[in-house]
Amino acid sequence: MLLQTESRLLPLSKDPGLFQPALHALLRWEGRQVRVLSTWQSARIVYHVHEECPCSWSRKSNTALQHGVFLDDGRLYMSIYGLGNIVEAPRAKIDADDRAAMYDATGVSSLTYYKPAEIDTQNYRGGKKNIWNQNASTFSFVVCFPVSPVAHAVAADSGQRNQKHIVIMPASKLGRTLAKAVGIDVDYRKEPRESMRTAAESIRSLEHFDEDEPSAKEWLRNHSPTVKGTVDYFNSLFPFWNWIFHYNTQWLMGDIIAGVTVGFVVVPQGMAYALLARLPPEYGLYTSFVGFILYWAFATSKDITIGTVAVMSTIVGNIVTKVQAKEPDISAPTIARALSLIAGGFLLFIGLTRLGWIVEFIPLVAITSFMTGAAISIGVGQIPAMMGLKEVNNRESTYKVFINVLKNLGHTRLDAAMGLSALVVLYVIRFFCNYMSQRQPNRRKMWFFISTLRMTFVILLYTMISWLVNRHVKDYKKAKFKILGPVPKGFQHAGVPEIEARLVKAFAPDLPATIIVLIIEHIAISKSFGRINNYVINPSQELVAMGFTNLFGPFLGAYPATGSFSRTAIKSKAGVRTPLAGIFTAVIVLLALYALTSVFFYIPLASLSGLIIHAVGDLITPPNVVYQFWEVSPLEVFIFFGGVLLTIFTEIENGIYLTIAASAALLIYRIAKAKGTFLGQVKVYRVTKDDSLKKSDKFGEDAKLNSREAFLPVEHQDGSNPLIEAQSPHPGVFIYRFNEGFTYPNEGRYLHHLTEYIFKVTRRTQLDTFAKLGDRPWNDPGPGRGEVVNVHDTRPILRAIILDFSSVNHVDVSSIQGLIDVRNQLDRYAAPEIVEWHFACISNRWTKRALASAGFGYPSPKSPELLGNWRPIFSVAAVGAEEVVNDKPGTSHRANASSNPTAPSDDLEIGQAPSSEDGEYEDEKAHTQVITTPINSSSHPLPRRVGNVHSINRPFFHIDIQAAVESTLLNIETRTASAKNSSAPSVTKGFVE
Repeated sequence: MLLQTESRLLPLSKDPGLFQPALHALLRWEGRQVRVLSTWQSARIVYHVHEECPCSWSRKSNTALQHGVFLDDGRLYMSIYGLGNIVEAPRAKIDADDRAAMYDATGVSSLTYYKPAEIDTQNYRGGKKNIWNQNASTFSFVVCFPVSPVAHAVAADSGQRNQKHIVIMPASKLGRTLAKAVGIDVDYRKEPRESMRTAAESIRSLEHFDEDEPSAKEWLRNHSPTVKGTVDYFNSLFPFWNWIFHYNTQWLMGDIIAGVTVGFVVVPQGMAYALLARLPPEYGLYTSFVGFILYWAFATSKDITIGTVAVMSTIVGNIVTKVQAKEPDISAPTIARALSLIAGGFLLFIGLTRLGWIVEFIPLVAITSFMTGAAISIGVGQIPAMMGLKEVNNRESTYKVFINVLKNLGHTRLDAAMGLSALVVLYVIRFFCNYMSQRQPNRRKMWFFISTLRMTFVILLYTMISWLVNRHVKDYKKAKFKILGPVPKGFQHAGVPEIEARLVKAFAPDLPATIIVLIIEHIAISKSFGRINNYVINPSQELVAMGFTNLFGPFLGAYPATGSFSRTAIKSKAGVRTPLAGIFTAVIVLLALYALTSVFFYIPLASLSGLIIHAVGDLITPPNVVYQFWEVSPLEVFIFFGGVLLTIFTEIENGIYLTIAASAALLIYRIAKAKGTFLGQVKVYRVTKDDSLKKSDKFGEDAKLNSREAFLPVEHQDGSNPLIEAQSPHPGVFIYRFNEGFTYPNEGRYLHHLTEYIFKVTRRTQLDTFAKLGDRPWNDPGPGRGEVVNVHDTRPILRAIILDFSSVNHVDVSSIQGLIDVRNQLDRYAAPEIVEWHFACISNRWTKRALASAGFGYPSPKSPELLGNWRPIFSVAAVGAEEVVNDKPGTSHRANASSNPTAPSDDLEIGQAPSSEDGEYEDEKAHTQVITTPINSSSHPLPRRVGNVHSINRPFFHIDIQAAVESTLLNIETRTASAKNSSAPSVTKGFVE
């Protein structure tokens, strides 16, 4: 539906040289949006109109004729046309009479000034922002109000003062009719007009702020892709563009040293880990080469290295064993390459869609438990190869392998000499280098490089020994101990991976474990070294890097690869400067593939097994770290050991499943079983060192210390001093804090705890009376036989509830409905008294919208007593960055009383409620006195520009608990004073059998 209407109005000025041409208004209807474009010379302003206007108004005030335009975004636009000599810009002063007339006609509660167009500087006189015209000056600006949905546009001819209405017939009228027919209340917010007028009058001299409620359209607009966002997205896929053009020779030297150092380590490790995957050793070199040559272009971490790792290789080996048991005709390399291709595709999808945040659901305890269990399993699984025990199957469960090793120690072969001695030499070198680096701090770098190259040194040493023993052997199977055998030169297995449906179906059950292990190893390591070296990684982009590596690696013969902890630590300590160091590591691997394959023939397998045991030993979580876990969260320590034991007694994959599931269950349990906290008010004093030096036996009697109000748990669950008693700010007023959010899993427990405590410490305003025994509800048995109701109960009645939302970010339908039910329950419990609901520290606009839709945040129109005796109180603050937020004692203020001559003195939040030391409360009939300070007083002068912090139409949403308490006490005082001459609520005796 498209409706276009153009209305030509008469000129706004009699001066032909001023404000020409005439004002034009173009109204365009597009679906539910109407834009009113008003052209005034070269200036333009756009209004948004959605709904039908219930009314418009105009009022003559002095020399100005005012006309209003209601809009559905919660604002009233009012044009004021002045007919005098000078009209001030950019704002106009509207007195209380004008405001009252506005409210009577429209229900307007507050105003904000907007300037629709800048006036040409030629119309300024003397540099002042005044518009001067000898004949008749005319100036238009806009005043904005929070009001009901409307859609009338009113224009005025300033020469004839005749109103010309341009009425928009909204297409949503049919929608409203249909909504009403099915029982949908579109205008569900029912703020009482009288209370909003009271709020507007209370701070009439201040700059008002009215918060716009969020909408679905706004949410879609904020989450819709933009051109800039799209460009940033594609730029983020290649992070190297941010640093490659700043590359320099100093970075180059650091990268070369680190890359070559890692290259010497990765060659023996790659071949050893390939054996764990039940693949020929050259596949480990292929995997390492692809990881180093591809990762740097997509990396957000300069330290991590992608390639073969012990845990992933073991999982690949287990998958190869399972698949070959079902499909024996499929080779191990085919299985491994297909697995890498499928897993890489999933990782690339997760990264490109920027779903890296799912990694945060894998907790640290699950990662450490999995790594510890896997390291133990891998280490025990390498003992048979290191000892030359052919009788032991290292693919069984870890505990079975260990038992079988003990049973078959008598079958140890010559391989044990090559394996055990290599393992001992590796540990001796590391211990000696660490010791010397402490003794010789100035040579710490040298000892680090010696320690780093120990694996390469040991492999070369034992390869030379093997060559001396087996140099005349042509068939590697006839060697005196197991050796590696022939390694093809170059990329002999490059090609398109073979993917068959039966192959994918065979390893599909193990695919989730593969993806999880790839993710957690890489992200955990990269995050850790990012914190160490002061940079932040992008998890989604890291998944993109891993996805590309595992997706394209199989074309060169690679199997699944992820981040390596040991090589990353070496690379970081070697002084790497950028991710480009991976290129130099790839060069070393490439040289090994083409120049050293003949040397690899004599590498002892037992020595490689010793190298693997030595490498995975660093993955075991130290006891001190486990003890720290116990100090932080004892329950998670049980999850840790549960995952380790399950890995040892079953398979590696089961350990990661258990720890993640158990951690998720613990999180849900903590959320569902969350228990709120009742807070009490205490006065705390700040004591400095100078104050403590003045301490005496009567310290505190004459000392003048800074103090403030604080709120502590009534039952001291936070560990605060139990001798300090936190009391309610007023009898019958309760402050309740949600500790673990407020959503459907825990709303029932929260609200049950709230009502149970209130029923325990308060009394009903009126006891239920029943003429007959059968009239009593089944769930209210009443007093026992012969029991007399205590009509002199001294417990207070329920007055108000203050909810602390500081830990609440989102609410849902269940939690809001729960609040509504509790409110209705407590209204019946406290009737005919009124229970106020105040909310503090709400940080989410959608949460405010949800609460307001349920009738919270403002006085209820169902409570006329409250509306009649309600006194609003607002938190205000300086508007503009030039104001000083925290003024120190003795600092001169920029503004004083003259800045706000008409400001009220009793409705701004700058006073404090007295504590128990200022005067004892009587029973609930006692008047609570709120001490307020006028805003123009010397002790609390306001800045020049002051506005309310939160929206004026939500007076029960407060900036903090103290503000909520002050508002509550002021309303209780007002109602108590008005009911002073009335009789107290009667309490009658209930039915007794």
